[in-house]
Amino acid sequence: MSRGRTGTLIIIGGHENKDDDPLILKEIVRRVDDGKLVVATVAAEQPDEMWDDYERVFRRLGVKHLYKLDVESREDACSDRKVQILHDADAVFFTGGDQLKITTLLGASPICERLREIYHGGGTICGTSAGASVMSDTMLVGGGGDDGSARVGHTVRMAPGLALMSDVLIDQHFAERGRVGRLLGAVAQNPRLLGIGIDENTAIVMTGGRRFQVLGDGAVYAFNAWNMTYANLTEESHDRALSMFGTRVDVLSQGDVYDLATRTPTNHPAHEVEEQLETA
Repeated sequence: MSRGRTGTLIIIGGHENKDDDPLILKEIVRRVDDGKLVVATVAAEQPDEMWDDYERVFRRLGVKHLYKLDVESREDACSDRKVQILHDADAVFFTGGDQLKITTLLGASPICERLREIYHGGGTICGTSAGASVMSDTMLVGGGGDDGSARVGHTVRMAPGLALMSDVLIDQHFAERGRVGRLLGAVAQNPRLLGIGIDENTAIVMTGGRRFQVLGDGAVYAFNAWNMTYANLTEESHDRALSMFGTRVDVLSQGDVYDLATRTPTNHPAHEVEEQLETA
């Protein structure tokens, strides 16, 4: 695989299709080509079962050099044996589970440093569900209202991520789990951050560190509060609904492109994307 200075991030909203038409996983395989793919089950509660699921589908899609990375302790994350699994890796795929497991086990470890080397050396880093949330320098780990609403008193929990991208906040299973209120609340607290909500079986593919393109069945939602003129977060009544003025929301579907530097979307017809994938 030829490598440039910055690689590719494939960030998936969870529950990607693994059966009849695994479009997103096919894109990962296309980028791996004949190279080495490492499946990191760090976040998983049952890593062996998670590995079995992904091993089956990636083998079926033609990956010849497929390896498992399971890290259960900080000692593991500093182990030469575990780091060696990432040697010559062309892509790393983080499964779902608990994103805090990924960051607490891997943060500031030799494995984390190796991940950055792979990415900045032109490799591909992928993550689904919890594995998607960890990609940025700040990640959502919980909170918000159970009913999906945004209230002044709703607490949104955030923590440091793996920092493969900056100034964004990723939320996954977005429409399916009613997370609009949670992400809006997080962006209201941190207007510098671009909130990106990703539906299930949907991904953003970012190459070069500046733009991403949408791939998959669902939508991607970009919440931009750069020009926010008002938010009522300091209201004494915590039961009051959240107010935000001057916040822009863009909704993107397959093929659409978003520029992270200018925070602007552009349309790319879906049929053209499908043709590109079929001929790639």
